[in-house]
Amino acid sequence: MNTIGALFYLVSRSWWNRTRLRIRRLRQPKYLIGAIFGGAYFYFYFYRFLLGAGLRGRGGAGGNPVLPAEAAFWLETAAAVALGAFVVMGWLFPSERAALVFTEPEVAFLFPAPLSRKKLLHFKLAKSQVAMLFGSIMLTLVTGRITQGGAVVYRVLGWWLAFSTLNLHLLGASFARTQLLDRGITPWRRRFLVLGVLGLLVGGIGLWAWRTIPAPPNLGESNQADFPALQYYARQLTQSGPVPYLLAPLRAVVHPYFSRTVGSFLWAALPVLAIMALHYLWVVRSNVAFEEASVEASRKMAERVAAMRSGQRGRPAGKRKKSRDPFQLAPTGWPAAAFLWKNLLAAGQGFTFRFWIALAIGVGSLGIGLAPLARSGHGLWMIIGPLSLGMLGFSVLAGPQLMRHDFRQDLPMADMLRTYPLPAWQLALGELLAPVVILTGLQWCLILLGGLTLPGGGSAGDRLAWTLAAGLILPGFNLVSLIIPNAAVLFFPGWFQTGPQAMAGGIEATGQRMVFMLGQLLVLIVSLVPAALLVAAVWFLGHWLGWSLLLILPLAAVVALILLLAEGALGLWWLGRLFQRYDLSGETIT
Repeated sequence: MNTIGALFYLVSRSWWNRTRLRIRRLRQPKYLIGAIFGGAYFYFYFYRFLLGAGLRGRGGAGGNPVLPAEAAFWLETAAAVALGAFVVMGWLFPSERAALVFTEPEVAFLFPAPLSRKKLLHFKLAKSQVAMLFGSIMLTLVTGRITQGGAVVYRVLGWWLAFSTLNLHLLGASFARTQLLDRGITPWRRRFLVLGVLGLLVGGIGLWAWRTIPAPPNLGESNQADFPALQYYARQLTQSGPVPYLLAPLRAVVHPYFSRTVGSFLWAALPVLAIMALHYLWVVRSNVAFEEASVEASRKMAERVAAMRSGQRGRPAGKRKKSRDPFQLAPTGWPAAAFLWKNLLAAGQGFTFRFWIALAIGVGSLGIGLAPLARSGHGLWMIIGPLSLGMLGFSVLAGPQLMRHDFRQDLPMADMLRTYPLPAWQLALGELLAPVVILTGLQWCLILLGGLTLPGGGSAGDRLAWTLAAGLILPGFNLVSLIIPNAAVLFFPGWFQTGPQAMAGGIEATGQRMVFMLGQLLVLIVSLVPAALLVAAVWFLGHWLGWSLLLILPLAAVVALILLLAEGALGLWWLGRLFQRYDLSGETIT
């Protein structure tokens, strides 16, 4: 009992110290302002619209509407299938021996201590419950609009039961994989065995369905199967034959999430608790030594964290594979090209000239091959074009925040950057070139795929005009978009998260990102107004002169691009001035 109490004290004090550290950080203005905005966001979005209504009512007027039985059935079925996929992946893909990842202090203090293997397991399982409970709360907040009805506590406990059961199963599966390795069964033999069993199950279900359930009419004819008939076929498949028996334990695990009353939740939780108890006995009685593998896994995790903090993308510094250069860097030449080469190399090993050529050919071939199906307006193929344009919109709005291979990454090395014998604007241009190139390349591929597969009418000339216009505007747009967050990090360095640890967690970090995203959106709108006015002028002039759309749109895009590049040049000059005035001794980079 004393040992369990000591382990509980260790976990509780670690959590309490992290909480105190976050509270003490609020003394700094950047964390305090971020916490205010983050708290307001969580209140107005999560509590007021999700939790507030869920706690006030159980359905009907004034409360959340109860989820229809038909929708609940399909959601539960989909959740059970997803859970089954995670279970299969736990047996199929991992190849290493069983290991529990501990932190380096835990390895140093707990492993030499007089603790049995069972107590170490209990410590790790108890510690994981905190993370799973927090994840359950966050997922309940995110999915509250989908599965409305009932008290929020059922949703949180439902997620927690599912996470705990899956965690125990994956841990037991890792022990079983280790026992198979000890008996000479290699990972590939295990995978062939798992795939063989899975293939027999799928084949048996398919054969039973082919002989028993009538196929929906018109299935396979231009994807125009009658939806009610297809829904009836799916329901028969999941409610009769072997499928219900295979899904029964998975359904039992996810069913408490869909409970609406205390009695139904408790009744649904009993089978899950029984399954968890069986998994617990399986884990604690597995005679598998995990200490050596755990030490190795903990060391790799520590090296990975240190590599991420040093800007090396999560690969240990001493074990990085030699990556292919993005392009051949000449001994002399344009200085900005050297920054482009460096930041492309830091962004990943895939951003080479060969990668872009292969990506463009692959996307173009895929778009040409799928264009007749997607533009016909039938079946699931028709969502490819809108999905591509949706991803394009996301990259336009969120890309400058995600692509941080610029001053936001290199500012901790500002003392070295300022020693370079370069004009400040060239330094700023070099820092921004890599994210501009990456964003523009990815966006061009999305424009190509969307232009080829977008459903609807329109001639080939009109599609080409819109595609060319969007492709011409994007480089200048990305340059202006990236200048804004880089200017913010130089103008307000005390309020900005910089360096490899820029994606820090916490409610204050969420608020900081919200503040800067709103500021960036406002400044970006103001900077785009002149370009939008010029595009409108060229548009009306071209229509008045009777020009074709294939001439108007690219010409308007070229005019807008010239103006955006002019704004970008002015912004680079200003960015260089900000970097020159940046005082390292007066700022704390976090």
